[in-house]
Amino acid sequence: MDCKIDALRPTQVHMKLLIIEDEEDLATALARGLRKQGYAVDVAYDGEEGWELADNQDYDLLILDLSLPSLDGVEICRRLRLSQPRLLILMLTARSHLNERVSGLDTGADDYLVKPFHWSELMARVRALLRRDIRVSGSLLRCHDLTIDADARIAQLSGRRLDLTPKEFGILEYMMRNAGRVITHQELLDHVWDSSADPFSNALRVHINSLRRKLGDHREAPLYIETVVSLGYRMCSIGGTVETK
Repeated sequence: MDCKIDALRPTQVHMKLLIIEDEEDLATALARGLRKQGYAVDVAYDGEEGWELADNQDYDLLILDLSLPSLDGVEICRRLRLSQPRLLILMLTARSHLNERVSGLDTGADDYLVKPFHWSELMARVRALLRRDIRVSGSLLRCHDLTIDADARIAQLSGRRLDLTPKEFGILEYMMRNAGRVITHQELLDHVWDSSADPFSNALRVHINSLRRKLGDHREAPLYIETVVSLGYRMCSIGGTVETK
């Protein structure tokens, strides 16, 4: 079976985000809204905790408040530009003066949003930053007769649209972008769930089994998702090759 990735245009890959915001109600609302959009989201409520998370885990985008207890956003941004130069940073602040916005951008933020803001504008800026990410490989993913449009978040099998949950879509997209490679259980948890995921739960197995049913796949002779005993899963590896374009 041949599998390939068509790099048509930049788009949103299934992403893991970190919010560092000391206003708990705002942070909770942002995390809830972003998770509904299919993102994996972690939250920190003070600068030191946020810095530790950002420096030690693999995030794609950081939503960072400028005024934080224990360690402010400017210092966090400065440190991350040294340790995580490719991390995308969207800075939030109630400070609207031009020199403060310039200071935040000069420190290394990729974009700047002044509070209060509309949810739609925040989401537009998040999408715009992720589209600019040079690591993103393309919008249209194909594996045999399975197709994903990551931009529209639509999966189709033989032209028939699949009804996938956000987690199922995230798992399938990540596996297709890493087709032919063994993906461990922990790697899938890290990229599709947030840090609250229990590595000992059977949630991942349940989602994989559900995906297999929707794909008409069989564990004994899989066409799409292969179980690699004691290691994890592999996509599009049985009887075929993987091509990237």
